[in-house]
Amino acid sequence: MKPATLLPDRLLPAHSVPPPWPGREVRLDGLLTYVRETPATRPDAEPALYVHGLGGSSQNWTDLAGLLADRLDGQAIDLPGFGRSEPGQRYTVPVFAQRVIRWIEHSDRGPVHLFGNSLGGAISVRVAALRPDLVRTLTLVSPALPFLDFRRSLQGRMLPLLAIPRGERLAAWRLAQLAPEVMAQQAMEACVADLTRISDQRRREALEEIRVRYEAEHYAAAYVRTFRGLVSSFLRSYLPGSESLWRMAATVRAPTLVVGGRQDRLVDVRVAPQTARVIPDSRLLMLDGVGHVAQLEVPRLVARAVVGLLTETGDGAHRTDLAG
Repeated sequence: MKPATLLPDRLLPAHSVPPPWPGREVRLDGLLTYVRETPATRPDAEPALYVHGLGGSSQNWTDLAGLLADRLDGQAIDLPGFGRSEPGQRYTVPVFAQRVIRWIEHSDRGPVHLFGNSLGGAISVRVAALRPDLVRTLTLVSPALPFLDFRRSLQGRMLPLLAIPRGERLAAWRLAQLAPEVMAQQAMEACVADLTRISDQRRREALEEIRVRYEAEHYAAAYVRTFRGLVSSFLRSYLPGSESLWRMAATVRAPTLVVGGRQDRLVDVRVAPQTARVIPDSRLLMLDGVGHVAQLEVPRLVARAVVGLLTETGDGAHRTDLAG
C-alpha cells in the first residue's frame, strides 16, 4: 500500500454540472438492464465500467465519469432492482458480481477500468478476484467490505428488520410514510458530509430518483434483500472458506485505488485503509470532511487520484501528456 498520487487539477476539464448521461435498456439473459454511457472525447480512451452502491444508481457517477471522459469511455449500470433495471430473483454479492461479469462479456469491452462505490466496491472486488482478465485497474470508493461493528454504521438500525419475516413489507410501509422530499434529504444527509458541496441540480436529480423508486413496487424488497445479502457476505468473510471477501481481496492483481471519507456514516472508516493493506498493488486516499460518496461530494479530488493511477500504471489516454 502507498499513498495515492493526486495529479494537478488543471489536467481536468473545466468545472461543470452535466445532466445525467443518456441511458438505454439492454436485455441480457432475459433481464432488462439499464446502462448509462459517458462518451469519450478522445478516440484512444479506454473502457470503464461504474458500479453503484446499495440504494444508488448509475446516476451516482455522472460527475466523475464526465471528468474522466477524455481518458475513459464510460458505462454505468443499474444493478437488478435499482435505478431503472428490472428486479432480479436473488440479491447477493455473488449474483451481482456475476451480472457485472456477464455485462462486460456481453458488451465485449473488457478488460475495463472498474469502479465501485460501497456495495459496488464489494461487487467489484469479487469481479477482479474471479476474473482478472476483465479488469485493467480497480477504483474503490468507500467499499463495503466486511466489518462487524455495526455501531459504526447508520445501516445498523436496519439489522432488526432482517430478522422479521417479510421485513420488506415493513420497509415498503415505512417508505410510503415519507414524502419523497424528506427521503431524498435523509439519503443525502446519510451519504454526504458537507451538503453545501451538492448543487441544486444534483438535489433535484436525487429527488427525481426517489420518485422513480416510489413508482417501483419491487424497490423496498430489492433494498432489504440486498442488505440481507451484504450482511451475509460479511459474516461468511470471517468463516473458513473461499467465499471470504477479504481473502478474495488479497488475490486481486489489478492496480487499485482505494478512496475513503473520514466522515463516512455508512461504512466503518477503518475499512478503506484495511482494503488498501490487503490488496497487493494498492494506493490509498483518505479524505477529511468527506462522507460515503466521495465521487459525488468531491468528484474532482477523486478524478485527480484516478488520473494519477492511470498515469502511474500506463493506462488511459494522455499518458505522454500527463507524464510531463
